[in-house]
Amino acid sequence: MSNKLVLLTKESPVYWRVTFNNPPVNIFGPKMIPPFNEIISAIELDKELKVIVFDSAIEGFFMTHYDFLAKPEETTSLPLGPTGLLPWPDMLVRLSRAPVVSIAKIRGRATGCGSELALACDMRFASREKAIMGHFEVGAGIVPGGAPMARLPRLMGRGRALEVLLGADDIPGDLAERYGYVNRSFPDAELDEFVDSLAKRIASFDRQAISDTKRFTDVASLPSDYEVGAEMNVCYESIGRPSTQKRIKTLLERGLHQSGDVETRLGYHVGQLGNI
Repeated sequence: MSNKLVLLTKESPVYWRVTFNNPPVNIFGPKMIPPFNEIISAIELDKELKVIVFDSAIEGFFMTHYDFLAKPEETTSLPLGPTGLLPWPDMLVRLSRAPVVSIAKIRGRATGCGSELALACDMRFASREKAIMGHFEVGAGIVPGGAPMARLPRLMGRGRALEVLLGADDIPGDLAERYGYVNRSFPDAELDEFVDSLAKRIASFDRQAISDTKRFTDVASLPSDYEVGAEMNVCYESIGRPSTQKRIKTLLERGLHQSGDVETRLGYHVGQLGNI
């Protein structure tokens, strides 16, 4: 397997695939930002590309939370993106507005940053048996930062969005489908074929028709840059609070960032922190 953290595969000039490859649990951190930003820029600039699919090379994990072991300055020292937003929300906004169709193929845990990426994509399809969606952050004292508060209510309504965000628990693939978190969930054996067939079908259509249709849909459905940027700022503030640092430290001591039960059942484990 390649040692690259983010792999770009060009299935054809009009259909690309991006694969996350950061073992053991596909944590997203500052080292992944430059290569991911390069891919977002390539998506924006390529004149032939029509469809891009995001998936994972790591069994059990699409993408999880941000890297709590990284030095804060590794993130805070990065320059603002072209939108004027911090790097992570900048890349998500640019992906949503790119003139190509983005599809998240979710097998394993898409929580924290993984959920935020999936929500920034145009479509989300999940393995019924293996996908787990969710936002654990509030359970750890953190305000989510990649705009799930701006995106989730638009997809599933206010009540269900607050259940996901404030409940801070794991959402399996079949429930994610019922809530509108993902477009559809499939038996795991059928997921790859469906996503590949849909991507190739869309890629066979006229590029201008695709981009114009997406552009008008974006007007009716995407959050403003202000909404996205404000969430990230509050997220950083929340991480710095002593009570939050205490919760993160406890999770790290119990196995966060490692292969094992904490990462595979993070929703459960944040619920066991209590009022520490």
